[in-house]
Amino acid sequence: MSLSSPRTAVQRATSIYEVLRERLVSGEYPQGARISVEEVRAELAVSKQPVMQALRQLSADGLVEIIPQVGSVASIYPVREIADFYDVFAGIEGAAAAAAASRRDDEQLSELREISTRIASLRGHPDPGFRSHHYRNLNRDFHGKIHEMARSQIIVESSRRMWDLSDFLIATAGATQPLAGAIGSRHHDHEEVRNAIEQGDADEAREQMASHIRGTFALIFTEVTNINLGRLPR
Repeated sequence: MSLSSPRTAVQRATSIYEVLRERLVSGEYPQGARISVEEVRAELAVSKQPVMQALRQLSADGLVEIIPQVGSVASIYPVREIADFYDVFAGIEGAAAAAAASRRDDEQLSELREISTRIASLRGHPDPGFRSHHYRNLNRDFHGKIHEMARSQIIVESSRRMWDLSDFLIATAGATQPLAGAIGSRHHDHEEVRNAIEQGDADEAREQMASHIRGTFALIFTEVTNINLGRLPR
């Protein structure tokens, strides 16, 4: 992939940022993996400066750690900090759901229902890789629609970075095809949230969403404990 067409340095850095961000949130770079500036620069046919600018932005997002005299690596988080993250994340997503329950309109409710139906249809697909990949995308669509309903730019901006970090943590925890086998329970959670929003019950929407987000940590890291959680620092 080349980004060598004439563009400003900011545009190039943005493009590089998007390429590297997607690799990180999809698990292509495991926690602790080195991200070579020279390799990225050569692959994308760009100079060093926009690569470093993109890495600094990813560092601000919590996805990359820049280590002086060493270079850049995909971030490593102790399990206790990951648990803390999901507690904070649950609070923000709960606030979004509560706001959505008070501010949504009928068209948005219809769109949310359609996304939930598409998620439900993944349950019968025989390929776990297909289920995992498409659930990740549709899950972002589902929560993104709730953010739209909340009508709050602060929520949208705060939540986007947290969703990227959550996807990164899920993808790099060590589970095979994360969430592929749990779509039924995740869909059930979504329906509880959707019903509360549809009924305009802000307190119930907040509670159901917070429980759903905290359940992500329990689901992923319970599975990983049975595989190789010991490789992560505690």
